[in-house]
Amino acid sequence: MTNNDRSPRPTCRVQQSGGFLSFLYRTVPGRVLLKLLTARWVSKTAGFVLDRGISRCAIPSFIKKNHIDLSLYLPETYKSYNACFTRRIRPECRPIDPDPDCLISPCDAKLSVYPVTQDSVFMIKGAPYAVADLIGDPNAAARFAGGTCLILRLTVDDYHRYIYPFDGQQTSSRFIPGVLHTVQPIALERYNFYKRNCRCCATIQTERFGTAVMTEVGALMVGRIVNHKQSGPVARGEEKGYFCFGGSTIVLLLQPGAACLDAELTDNTAAGAETVVRCGETIGRCSR
Repeated sequence: MTNNDRSPRPTCRVQQSGGFLSFLYRTVPGRVLLKLLTARWVSKTAGFVLDRGISRCAIPSFIKKNHIDLSLYLPETYKSYNACFTRRIRPECRPIDPDPDCLISPCDAKLSVYPVTQDSVFMIKGAPYAVADLIGDPNAAARFAGGTCLILRLTVDDYHRYIYPFDGQQTSSRFIPGVLHTVQPIALERYNFYKRNCRCCATIQTERFGTAVMTEVGALMVGRIVNHKQSGPVARGEEKGYFCFGGSTIVLLLQPGAACLDAELTDNTAAGAETVVRCGETIGRCSR
């Protein structure tokens, strides 16, 4: 299905955050508490609790608050909160476009698309981000100058498993530790969260889309980014991994001329809106 064959995708505008996040980022006591909350041992402790049976009591309120339709997911008895959070969706609910020339979304998310400038710095919601800082490799960053950066923001109500968007060979995977911060937009007022958050960066050599880097970025109270493999052949639509509890972000870097993205994606980003996309749906095509 081409972009002209379907209705416009839903969009959402980034809203000003308030409440607890406003307290954390805009007050002195809040920033003291934030320093504690973003310590890795705190996230690991929270993850330990959320993996235990005692956390099951929080599942009903999580489902109700986030309006999650469990009929879309494979039936199972959740043994912990994280088991519910990382639930598996029915395959028919996230069909994969079978055309290998189509670039598919690796996850359910709110998508923004940005050009990578010649000096390897791109702007996200008004803040500059160097590709070298994101992937922790200044030599590799030069390959993406003039290319495209896709920012896929997941919120707690999203499906938190993600897939490979193309066939290829994963040649490397590296974990970059960091302080965990929320991916909600308010964090950008004081922190460069891509530099401070932990992230997993995978380099993938593909036939149709050149060399790509897919990076998973952790967030506040995300104790784990779970990926299934470190290297080797990967298949389009194959599950790459999942995020445990919390909102998270996936960044996909493409080289110049690798893909022609759907026009509505770039148009929406230029208008200050994120585009709602679903795992497996087409967001562009190979242009090689």
